[in-house]
Amino acid sequence: MKINIVGACAIVAATTALSLLAAGGAKMKITSSVFQHGGNIPSKFTCDGPDTTPPLQIEEVPPAAKSLVLIVDDPDAPSGLFTHWIIWNISPQANTIAEGSAPKGVQGMNDFGKSGYGGPCPPSGTHRYFFKIFALDKELDLPAGSKRAQLDAAMKGHVIAQGELMGRYSRQK
Repeated sequence: MKINIVGACAIVAATTALSLLAAGGAKMKITSSVFQHGGNIPSKFTCDGPDTTPPLQIEEVPPAAKSLVLIVDDPDAPSGLFTHWIIWNISPQANTIAEGSAPKGVQGMNDFGKSGYGGPCPPSGTHRYFFKIFALDKELDLPAGSKRAQLDAAMKGHVIAQGELMGRYSRQK
């Protein structure tokens, strides 16, 4: 009886691990040298400054990754989730994104109606900004300028790992 219970637990654990991996459950790391996870994003990287991209470091990319996707969004926007930057088909070997630059890849349309990075610019209060990195098992066949919904649909079922960095920002008036 004990052997059956232990065996059943092992099967459940293995099945859970596989389903997490298939659903993007493997973890990657994305960090920045200019703010810590949960910390404040310096104004230099927002609409109150030059609105330049912060430096980012990417670690623990799975060997099976064929491409990376970077999404920056704000779930606290008054209208709901607001996308600040989407870029896909980044090389899985890219482990650093320098300050003020974009990795080589395909840029989509952000919710400012522009291609490229649009930094934090909350209308009021403190908002959270999530820098999300995804490893995919394929490159995406999406044209430049595609919107977030198109990117999300194309990624579905292809995420093998992911990570996120969250920073906060409130405007000084």
